[in-house]
Amino acid sequence: MSGGFQPPPLANGRPVNSSNHATPRLDRSLGLLQATALNVANMVGIGPFITIPLFIASMNGPQALVGWVIAAALVLCDGLVWSELGAALPGSGGTYHFLKEIFGRYRWGRLLPFLFIWQFLISGTLEVASGYIGSMDYVKYVFPDLDGLIVLGGVPCGGKILAAAGCVLITLSLCRRIAVVGWLAVVLCTGTIVTVLTVIVAGLTHFDASLLKMPPDAFRFDWTFALGLGAAMRIAVYDYLGYYNICHLGDEVRDPGRTIPRAVIISVLLVAAIYLTMNISIIAVVPWQEAMKSTNVAALFMERLFGRNVAVGFTWLIIWTSVACLFAITLGYSRIPYAAAKAGDFFRVFGYVHPTQHYPAVSLLALGGLTAVFCFVPLDTLISAAVTVRILVQFVGQIVALHVLRTKQPGVPLPFRMWLYPIPSAVALVGWIFLWATSGWVLLLAGAGVIVSGCVMFVLWQAAASKRG
Repeated sequence: MSGGFQPPPLANGRPVNSSNHATPRLDRSLGLLQATALNVANMVGIGPFITIPLFIASMNGPQALVGWVIAAALVLCDGLVWSELGAALPGSGGTYHFLKEIFGRYRWGRLLPFLFIWQFLISGTLEVASGYIGSMDYVKYVFPDLDGLIVLGGVPCGGKILAAAGCVLITLSLCRRIAVVGWLAVVLCTGTIVTVLTVIVAGLTHFDASLLKMPPDAFRFDWTFALGLGAAMRIAVYDYLGYYNICHLGDEVRDPGRTIPRAVIISVLLVAAIYLTMNISIIAVVPWQEAMKSTNVAALFMERLFGRNVAVGFTWLIIWTSVACLFAITLGYSRIPYAAAKAGDFFRVFGYVHPTQHYPAVSLLALGGLTAVFCFVPLDTLISAAVTVRILVQFVGQIVALHVLRTKQPGVPLPFRMWLYPIPSAVALVGWIFLWATSGWVLLLAGAGVIVSGCVMFVLWQAAASKRG
């Protein structure tokens, strides 16, 4: 297969499959506004509102803000990797598509794309499920008697059942044309920006610098500090995840060579500034010793300033923000199994496109169902595992893939070139390896288990394919 992106053969303007029957195509309706909105909605969402306590606790103090800054530099460098690959090889599936196009010509080239899909089914749905679970603490703030009503109603697992139900509802809301979904994302993202700006303005106008005082020996550089920094960066990276969301929708983007890099870079810079300012604003109002023990720190922040009634109204905005994030991330992730199935690298049924609404129906519904199942896993486990499991195959794999693309396949056009190559990709590589190495043995073993089991499944899948062939 060619090293560059090869569009599928057309019949009357529609892609055709191996049986020469016309199949519905995806619409190219996403411009820069919609692309950036999808990224920002994915990145901001509920993440920082549920992770600030975990983040501060990781280094036992506000010095953890260093982790935000370093993580921002890491994702900006990695965003340049995504930008160059997304512009050169636009298509559905993001990392899957990049790995397949670049390594597919080699004898072992199908292994990496397969491993990515395998780990994605775990890491991606863990990430999405964490958003639903974290949102429930804010729902319970609005409805303080909710737990009691759930117990009286005999609902098993309480709030986790409600989180899973919310997953089903958002998944069903995505079952429509991408043009409608793109503008709906803009509306939802507007609510997200209003939410975070409210926190920033309220915090800056009630700023108490004395609350930012560091604990003794906050910057004693030893292995304990390194482990704490790694934990803080993993949480920060979890909150930044989504800066590449538009790369999963490359088949549905107008002028992807320009739109994708701009959307990635704008969203990283915008959200990095928002996150840092918002975090400082909150812990300059709520003492960090108190904030790191809260389950709904943003609601506590508003209640401290304006009372419970205002805090309840603001919490509805947080819930809106959560919906926007989960909407955007589910949309982007649903295209990954679809792209693999369309190319013959995953179960064929996942390549089914709805005949009138033109969305990947089976892939979307399957992703939503698996996410609902993971809503029953503890939140802190979801957050750490969602980052660690994907580091080697996805982030490190893509950096290697970009180097191979530039050195071994010079004929592929590069509409966007990374600035100061290869320095940003090298910085990203060092950052990802640091995060992986400081993850702890449990997560390292879990990540290794995913890769090993994926290799076993690949061998079995290849053997079954050979028998059918």
